[in-house]
Amino acid sequence: MKKSLIWLLTIIMSVTFGVLIYFQILYLENMVKMREQQFSEGVMRSLSATSEFLEREETLHFLEQDINIIESSFYDNYLDRSGQNPGLKYSVENPDGSVTNFTLTSKVDKSNLDPTRTIYNAASQNPSERYRNMQEIIRSQYLYQKGLLNEVILSILRDAGSRPVIERADSTMLRNCLRTELSNNGVNTPFTFAVYNVKGNQIYASGGFSGENPRETYSIPLFSNSDVYYTLKVEFPTKKNYIFSSVRFIIPTIILTFILFVVFLYTVIIIFRQKKLSEMKTDFINNMTHELKTPISTISLAGQMLSDPSISKSQSTLQHLAEVVTDESKRLRFQVEKVLQMSLFDNTGSALKFTALDANEVIASIAKTFKIKVEKFGGSLSTSLEAQEAIVKVDEMQFTNVIFNLLDNAVKYMDPDREPQLHIATRDISGHRLEIRIRDNGIGIKKDDLKRIFEKFFRVSTGNLHDVKGFGLGLAYVKKMITLFGGSITAESEFGKGSTFIITLPLVQDIA
Repeated sequence: MKKSLIWLLTIIMSVTFGVLIYFQILYLENMVKMREQQFSEGVMRSLSATSEFLEREETLHFLEQDINIIESSFYDNYLDRSGQNPGLKYSVENPDGSVTNFTLTSKVDKSNLDPTRTIYNAASQNPSERYRNMQEIIRSQYLYQKGLLNEVILSILRDAGSRPVIERADSTMLRNCLRTELSNNGVNTPFTFAVYNVKGNQIYASGGFSGENPRETYSIPLFSNSDVYYTLKVEFPTKKNYIFSSVRFIIPTIILTFILFVVFLYTVIIIFRQKKLSEMKTDFINNMTHELKTPISTISLAGQMLSDPSISKSQSTLQHLAEVVTDESKRLRFQVEKVLQMSLFDNTGSALKFTALDANEVIASIAKTFKIKVEKFGGSLSTSLEAQEAIVKVDEMQFTNVIFNLLDNAVKYMDPDREPQLHIATRDISGHRLEIRIRDNGIGIKKDDLKRIFEKFFRVSTGNLHDVKGFGLGLAYVKKMITLFGGSITAESEFGKGSTFIITLPLVQDIA
């Protein structure tokens, strides 16, 4: 699959996931706003009903009080002192100017009063006059009762403000009423409340009421039609949890969508890495073929020369051909060993045999052997083994290969315009660790390439595919081994001037 197609699919899927998550979040926000609005409407309906309930309770209080007074006056006017029922006497002026007298009586005594049972006695027994008289009686009773109701209303307006607030709005009754009304409006969550006077001073409050956040407090006036009124304020400590509990089913869908998006991105990253790795392996195979082809061709040519009867088989010729075969065989073996080193990446240290050894002695022996190769190019290899404590626990063969790899790279990437100058130094550093520095004066490494030189299959390009030396395994192998030894490796380089590789290893006493 082409990289451009992968990028196109990645962009399309990323935009799709982004839009999907955006709409889910937008839907969640709208749901929360709608639930908050419904919550506020339910609360305000409950507060309004509570306020009306308190006003009705106060009206009922005054009605009961005035009814007692009316009943007392009724008994005084309707019954005589002896407890007999003389009746209520009325005089009604007729349309013709005459006056009709009538008496409203009841057949019940004081102990069993039933005002609805009345007998009408009048001097005139004319049916039309009797009908008119009954109308007048009903009208008079209506006016009388209306006057009593007006009297009750006046007493409410006159005396309500003088009642203590604890009587007008008892805290227990207020709490029960609020709980009932909130439940009727679908608001089933804990609440606290407080009552304030007209000056804004708190009169009383339930436990837990703070009033610190006016935006989260609902209020409504109590007894607003009276000259003395109050304000009821209600808070809901768990309001946010209550609202989000009703929309929390949306949150898992957003989380799952986000997880899918992350998995998709991770999958795309893996695809790009695998594609890059595939390209590196292809490049590696091409370069490995080129690297192996040269010694094989040379050995094949030497073999043909040995078997060609037309070529004289002098001692010097045979010795030269033998040296060619030997050198190319070593070169071929070295390249094959480089490939076999890859198995160590899949076998994390199980094949290593750790032993305590003196790093100074091993490096001195390696330098003595490698010095000959450097001198063939007219260069030199110097050492400065100043570490006082150099006992490290490593695999001797792999440690030797690490140093050889770094020295071989120094020669491989030497500057053709000057003689190679290599230097190996050891010294003690803080933390009971040994530092090994391998410096060269080669072509150096660019900053962009310096960050990736320890990656598997990565090779510094010189513009020509087959001009790139090696398989890109050497430094990756070096880093892997140093890490398994419990140490670290870094590189410093200036392009055109040379490079320095710095290895740090823990000393034996610091290894568990």
